[in-house]
Order: sequence, then C-alpha cells, then structure tokens
Amino acid sequence: MQILIADDFPLFRRGVKELLTDGLGAVTVAECGNSYDLLELARRKKWDAVILDITMPGSSGTETLKQLKAECPKLPVLVLSMHPEDQYAVRMFKAGADGYLSKASAPEELVEAIKKLLGGGQYVSPSLGEKLALTVKASTAGLPHERLSDREYEVMCFIASGKTVSEIAETMHLGVTTISTYRARILEKMNLKNNAELTRYALERRLVS
Repeated sequence: MQILIADDFPLFRRGVKELLTDGLGAVTVAECGNSYDLLELARRKKWDAVILDITMPGSSGTETLKQLKAECPKLPVLVLSMHPEDQYAVRMFKAGADGYLSKASAPEELVEAIKKLLGGGQYVSPSLGEKLALTVKASTAGLPHERLSDREYEVMCFIASGKTVSEIAETMHLGVTTISTYRARILEKMNLKNNAELTRYALERRLVS
C-alpha cells in the first residue's frame, strides 16, 4: 500500500506517517512539501491514496487538487486542512476531493477516513454531512462569496479570521502586494467597503468561526 502525504510542515508529515503506520500496518508512506513535487510524484508512481494540505507553496489547494484529479482521476484524495470543514469542504469536494478532515480532528478519524477511501468510498464526517446537505438545499450559488475564485475565497477567510495582509502573505507563500490585490478584488466582487464589513459578512454566514 502506497500513500503520499503533501504538506509543507515536516513535523506534521511525520505525525501523520506514524498514525498511518500504526493504524494500517503494512503501508509505505512518502512525503512532499509543495504542489510541484506532489504532481511530479503522482506522475512518476502509482499511489493508493494522497493526503493533501490546502495551503502549500505553489498553487492553491483547489488548483492543485483539480490538476491532480485531471491527471489521475481515479486517485483517492483526502484533504487534511487547518481550515474548519464549514469554510472549505464544499469547494474541495467540488474540486474533486474524496474526503475532507480538519487538522483538529481526532487522530483515529484520519485512519478511518483513509480506510474508507482505500475501500473505494468517500469520507464525510457526520457534522460535515449535515452542512453539505444544507448547502445543497439552500443553493448558495447566488451569494456574493460564491463569485470569488478559490484563491480569493482563501484570502477572504483569512481576512475575516483577523489575519493581517503580511500574515496572510507568509501563510500563503505569496507577496504582500499580491494579497493586497486579492483583497481589493474581493471587496469589489462582494460590493463591500472594508475588512470590517467583510468580517461581518463571513461571520453572519458562518464562513469563519
């Protein structure tokens, strides 16, 4: 069994590797820390599953996932992110994810999710299942935040969570000027005036916790 972990924090990758080894037994786990290496490894070798972080050097998590699925459509991908389920899960499933877990989830949930994917299924936690059902029922396509690109949506969530432009730039491995440009586009697309209005909007719709 071959599993590939893509995350830019070596210590976190080591922890995930230990959990998989303890929970699955005979498993070979490889690691990489950016989108470019992930795609290169996916092209060179056959994997049974990929565990993917959303925020890494290179392209955004959704862009990376879309490209990975375009090249390896049958490869199961579990998104493991620091972002809560209600912020990113719907977008990641639309991009092709087979499962979504927050990094705050219990360790045993990771093993359970990987087993589900290896068995040909998808992993959705009970709480996320309810959110997805409500999202489909409500049909949020007409809401302002749905006009944002995946990268803009990511920046919006960081701003609404109280991060500064420089903090967002460091987290996303982008320049401060680039983040400022994204912020301006976000406000324009959503017809909002400033960060305070954006934060209020996100909180009211539970896009951030």
